[in-house]
Amino acid sequence: MSQRKNGKVVVIGAGLGGLAAAITLAQGGCPVEVYEKNTQIGGKLNTLSRDGYVFDLGPSILTLPHLFDPLFGGRTLADYVPIRPLHPHWRCFFEDGEHVDLDDDPARMAAEARRLGEDPAAVEGFLRYSAALYDQVDRGYFREGLDTAGDFLRFYGLAQFPKFDLLRSMHGGVCRHLRTPRFRDVFDFFIKYVGSSALRAPAFMNCLPTIQFRHGLWYVDGGMYGLARGLGRRLEELGVQVHLGCAVTAVNKTDRRVTGVTLADGRAVAADAVVSNLEVIPAYARLLGEDARFMRGLRRFAPSCSGLVIDLGLDCSYPHLAHHNFFMSADQRRHFRTVFEEHRLPDDPTLYVVAAARTDATVAPAGCDGLKILPHIPPVDEAHPLDHRAYLDLKERVLDKLERMGLADLRRHIVCEHLWTPLDIREQYGSNQGSIYGVVSDRWRNFAFKAPKHSTRYDNLWFVGGSVNPGGGMPMVVLGGQQVGRRMLAGA
Repeated sequence: MSQRKNGKVVVIGAGLGGLAAAITLAQGGCPVEVYEKNTQIGGKLNTLSRDGYVFDLGPSILTLPHLFDPLFGGRTLADYVPIRPLHPHWRCFFEDGEHVDLDDDPARMAAEARRLGEDPAAVEGFLRYSAALYDQVDRGYFREGLDTAGDFLRFYGLAQFPKFDLLRSMHGGVCRHLRTPRFRDVFDFFIKYVGSSALRAPAFMNCLPTIQFRHGLWYVDGGMYGLARGLGRRLEELGVQVHLGCAVTAVNKTDRRVTGVTLADGRAVAADAVVSNLEVIPAYARLLGEDARFMRGLRRFAPSCSGLVIDLGLDCSYPHLAHHNFFMSADQRRHFRTVFEEHRLPDDPTLYVVAAARTDATVAPAGCDGLKILPHIPPVDEAHPLDHRAYLDLKERVLDKLERMGLADLRRHIVCEHLWTPLDIREQYGSNQGSIYGVVSDRWRNFAFKAPKHSTRYDNLWFVGGSVNPGGGMPMVVLGGQQVGRRMLAGA
């Protein structure tokens, strides 16, 4: 029986996955209400305005904008949200003062390769390899919403498995094609999209470069939170009620079915089905109170990395920055091992630095930069959490690195700042150990599979967001939310 006939759905959380599921259900005629503990929609797609600066606290890159289009009733994302392509995609800085720009223009990319000693033909060969992997992943995992190894086997068949380069790590796939350490580091760090290690992720994660080399890299005018505003407008058009400041404290259940939710104020809300945008492990542990044996079965869905989010308003501009920048670690393999295997704060992390005023003059005062700085770091160790001082020490190492690598006198130009640690991220979003991207992509733990979207324990409970397939990142959680909505409407 389809969800349209079954009745009301409650969505827990107004992150992008929850919003996508709610819109898809509403477009299919299903009554749906959304309950969000924070005072705005968007989840990790969050924003901060301070002293004339606008910072993206969460995602800063838009890719695959066409995946949002089905949410707009025959129109497109661009009809609701002003977006524009960015060039170059990224600018990567190295300790010796060199830099390289990534761009989807083949001539520019070839010129950058020659300038830094990489064979342009090798880069072209790597991008062909990436495109072949993307096409394989896209036709089944993305488009069909495959959830398990069994789904993969049934859809692709054993004969297709070698096309996924299953015997290599992502780093191994990069090294097979590219010769120079700089280009290897640059393409290894595409793993940033899923908060994992190129040394431990399977080689088919090398599909990630094709996402932006084929489909572009985009910016939302006024800041990325405009995406949430556009989705909010669509919810209003559909008459979907969103309850802000309403935390869900329990999912009510009977045998193999959930019956609704309980709110922080004690009210019970009945539902014929529930969609949780809270990650799988926190939802089962905190909202459903599952036993230790069941929770042990979820260990393979370990959290992705977290991050130290540093927002700096400056009284100057650094014109050599692009919109998106990476200040590369001098030893990126060591960085990966420190964060993902030793679970320690890195001494020399690769830094993601956003200077959005390079594109959009509205996000900072005239002549000034507002910088978002993000090193990837381990999630919270619940048994031995770090104190705030350790994160402050890392912040100082980050500023030292940026000043050393070209942002001269950075500290002297700071006029306002904001800092979030993994503890803050966990508190704000309820994510598993403060993870940013949901579940880690690790070939030894889960082979990059996330948890299934349909609960294995409750027939009418579904999950969306970065902890379920197809995983983290804005387009993937939006795609997953649509897939959940469609499956519920079809009675899957």
